[in-house]
Amino acid sequence: MVLINNAVCAYIHFFCFFVHTERASLPRNMIENSMFEEEPDVVDLAKDSTGFPALDPDEVVYEPRSSRLLVRGLGENDLDDEEEDYESSARLLGMSFMNRSSARSPSSSPYTRQAPPRSCSCPSTRKLVVGVFILVLVSSMAMALYFLPGCTFTKAGCHKDNSSTPIEPVYPNSTTGEPFPWNEPRLPASVRPVNYNLSLTPNLTSKTFTGRTVINMMIQHDTKRVVLHSSDLNITKATFQDKSVEVKVLEYKPWQLIAVSFPEDLKAGQVCVLTLEYKANLSNTYDGFYNSSYNDVTGAKRVLAATQFEPQAARKAFPCFDEPAFKATFLVRITREPEYITLSNMPKAKTTTLPSGLLEDEFEQTSVNMSTYLVAFIVANFTSVSRNVSNTLVSVYSVAEKKEHTHYALDAASKLLQFYNTIFDVDYPLRKLDLVAIPDFLAGAMENWGLITFRETTLLVGNQSSPLDKQLVANVVAHELAHQGDEFLEVRFKAMAKDSLNSTHSVSVSSQMTSPEDVLEMFDSVTYEKGASLLLMLNSTLPDGQFRKGLIEYLNKYRGSNSVTDDLWNSLTQVCQESVSDMMRTWTLQKGFPLVTVSCKDGQVNLTQEPFLLSRENTTHTSSLWHIPVSYVNDSCSQAPSCRQLFVLRNKTATLKVSDSVKWLKLNYMNTGFYIVHYGVEGWAALINTLKTDISSFTAHDRASLIHNMFALSRLGRVSFPQVLSLLGYLTKETETAPLKEALSQLSSVYRLLDKRPDPYLVSRMKGYILNLFGPLINSLDWGEEQSVSRQELRSALFEMACGLGQENCTDQAKVLYDQRTNSTQPKIIPGDLERVVFSVAAQSDSGWLSLLEAYGHTTYDSEKRKILQALASTQDTRRIVWYETGLQGSIIQTQELPLLIGTVSDGFAGHLFVWNFVKENWDSIIEKFPLGSYPIQSIIKSTTSQFSTQMHLEEVQGFFSGLKERGHPMRSVQEALETIRLNQDWMDRNLPALRQSL
Repeated sequence: MVLINNAVCAYIHFFCFFVHTERASLPRNMIENSMFEEEPDVVDLAKDSTGFPALDPDEVVYEPRSSRLLVRGLGENDLDDEEEDYESSARLLGMSFMNRSSARSPSSSPYTRQAPPRSCSCPSTRKLVVGVFILVLVSSMAMALYFLPGCTFTKAGCHKDNSSTPIEPVYPNSTTGEPFPWNEPRLPASVRPVNYNLSLTPNLTSKTFTGRTVINMMIQHDTKRVVLHSSDLNITKATFQDKSVEVKVLEYKPWQLIAVSFPEDLKAGQVCVLTLEYKANLSNTYDGFYNSSYNDVTGAKRVLAATQFEPQAARKAFPCFDEPAFKATFLVRITREPEYITLSNMPKAKTTTLPSGLLEDEFEQTSVNMSTYLVAFIVANFTSVSRNVSNTLVSVYSVAEKKEHTHYALDAASKLLQFYNTIFDVDYPLRKLDLVAIPDFLAGAMENWGLITFRETTLLVGNQSSPLDKQLVANVVAHELAHQGDEFLEVRFKAMAKDSLNSTHSVSVSSQMTSPEDVLEMFDSVTYEKGASLLLMLNSTLPDGQFRKGLIEYLNKYRGSNSVTDDLWNSLTQVCQESVSDMMRTWTLQKGFPLVTVSCKDGQVNLTQEPFLLSRENTTHTSSLWHIPVSYVNDSCSQAPSCRQLFVLRNKTATLKVSDSVKWLKLNYMNTGFYIVHYGVEGWAALINTLKTDISSFTAHDRASLIHNMFALSRLGRVSFPQVLSLLGYLTKETETAPLKEALSQLSSVYRLLDKRPDPYLVSRMKGYILNLFGPLINSLDWGEEQSVSRQELRSALFEMACGLGQENCTDQAKVLYDQRTNSTQPKIIPGDLERVVFSVAAQSDSGWLSLLEAYGHTTYDSEKRKILQALASTQDTRRIVWYETGLQGSIIQTQELPLLIGTVSDGFAGHLFVWNFVKENWDSIIEKFPLGSYPIQSIIKSTTSQFSTQMHLEEVQGFFSGLKERGHPMRSVQEALETIRLNQDWMDRNLPALRQSL
């Protein structure tokens, strides 16, 4: 079948070549030259192709020369059937084969003036017959040649048997112009690293470093090449085995690969040593081995170097097999100046004074096999506090002046370490655990083995920090210590919002990743929050304690080795004695999640599932089915966990029986399942009536999920917005944090969309509706100290909304608190959960904005500093808004905070168009600071475009990103942004009339 297809294609190309060149009036000698021109032996795919097919390690892509030869000329001019001149085509075919010598004739010169075209007359029957005969004859000859047994087209013609004809592999060109000996972005499986011996010498003054990497490798199967990763490293010397024997290194930059080729096979089982010496600049972005700076308490500038090795960044610090499956042990040496300290994954083994006066710190070899992205090292002026916990030395490092802010993190880490040792029945495997607060760090934290790195705001808290600030630190420390963790209800809702787009992806997508940007874009809410939500759903589905037992079984079985998703499901299956894999594969291998529609009448419950997909354009998974653990309660028993019943919906539809007396059903008890429920008109009416008459019929989580589901169905077009408002009417009786925060979040999103459109009357009506709905509750809250963390969360959200909408009672009280804080004689402390709203109100005046700017430069409390920053960016004074641009230079504001600033400015009416223009004008500078596909880039794209809802903005955003090409256009986050604008536009078209009538 392949040969037949190739032959047909060759015939079509062959015929089209002559038709197109005839239409273009090419001189005959030019036709001949273009047709019989020889192809180069190696195709320059770096110029002629945007990518290569992914192959198995032992596969090579081949391309017959014949197909490359015959494709020339195709597609230059398209002919309509009615325009084709059969006589001219036949005559041209004949001349091309039978009259090649006439190309030398003076009359055929391309410079000869051509006679004017004659009028077109209908060809005679004889001419038509002759033309068709010649055409059929020539095409038949071509096909016959192609199918001749034992014949392959080569440059020299058909003279070799197929079985012996060498076929040319298609390889990209390296930086030197030589063929690179590997043609796919993933590494071959022929070589496995066993140990790395790393030596690094950073120069914090020149912002450069030198390094030597010695890699001990095991050959897995015979190969003539070693391929590994390297990015922005200048390799100065490479030796193999005997260090006196230098080898040549080739580099292919688009895939960040380097390779060494050998004339003879390296044999399976052989142990080899590759030594690479190199030099590079410390990165000025936030990945790899990067330089950073901060001002100490005296105002003096301090510098440091740290690593941020999310997958694909270790290759920027040392040459390595930079894929998570290529685990190895590591021995690290770092040379430093005496005034600095160094940290790495393992405890320090020894320090040697070098003749130059520098010190070399050598760390113990790692006691576990590690993926490269978990390697870390730091050179800085830091100090620490420490404590021994379960045979592990736990330390928290920070800049010297913030040492007093480290104690809470030390307490939290110590307690959590003991908890995890117990809950997982697996002791922490290393002898030390360092938690390091880095002043200029992009991620919230990074879970490197034995050396967890944090932003200062996610690790350091002072004595006056609020419980909310401490909760953030505890959550981040817990997440990084376990690198998993329970996610809150609000976070799951946000994950569903992203996963409802057609541009989403499945949780397991390794086969779809072909570029570094693809990998970075995997670090999103679908991977993190949806992944955690699926585990929560599974935990609630299995019998009590079975999930934990299966998890312990999994951790013990695969400790220190690689695993795949099915390994976890299999471990759980062994414990539970029922197949977990069948259910979970429907959730991890498919993108999106289901919508379950339910109806109940006379004790018969009908269930139907379908994908919950906001956009139906270009969809490819509308037939998806999930194994859904449908939990439900009813009006007779709905609050206690014992009321919960479970039914697994595996098919498109199913029916179950309940008591005839049941008045209503509430599905997805406590919202532990990752799906949306639609109850139909009658079902929703019964639930809404129950909410208004007896709010205690549902748990707070269930009330929140009803609100979330109703808004989601509104975006889908399954319910009207008046139905949404009908449900929200019960909120005058609501006092719990979860449902109130969900309602606030949903209404705020609608308000921000309306606020960006030219309809001030509707915006005013929406503002009035929100304030009237929550007004009584807001007036019942005070501005003093509040001990309950949950109440702090609610109070903060309500006051931020009220003050943001300009409610006078709120803004007046906030001004009073700010004046008391800045009172020079008796300053008062603002409760930590109210700082952000108070600062934001103050920032709306000239004097308040300037005093906050001064405070930003002096405060040492990192959580307070970030709240001040958000307040400064919230100003609606267009003269002040431009200040946030300094975040790009990193002089006043650290560049790591630029995404936060952009997001805050985008929320306001005064700055949302300004900040979009800023991003367009400074895109190249932004992607120099943040890697394409990284979470900050995703955040910037989303925050600047997600509130657009007009065709004009859709076309503008589409035009901008289309023009970027490889500098941003292919990213999934761009497709998500465009889809979101279309959905906003559709929602507005559907609901604006109803909003005007209802509000």
